[in-house]
Amino acid sequence: MNLKEGKNRYSYTVLDIELERGLERRLEALGLTRGARVQILNNDKKGAMTVRFRGTRFALGQRIARHILVKEGDENE
Repeated sequence: MNLKEGKNRYSYTVLDIELERGLERRLEALGLTRGARVQILNNDKKGAMTVRFRGTRFALGQRIARHILVKEGDENE
């Protein structure tokens, strides 16, 4: 599944990032790499979403979120 399909307050593990190389490298520099844990803070399904990884909150646009493949993890409490 892609990150945009995820649910609020759930954590996911990044499996792959399928973006153009420059953008993929920028996300890697921010800490979004394969195997990273990502928590969805706000996903309204219509636009940008807010996520947390490596202890920092980020806003990701739809196009980027749809190209980050993840697998489900445990629900955060």
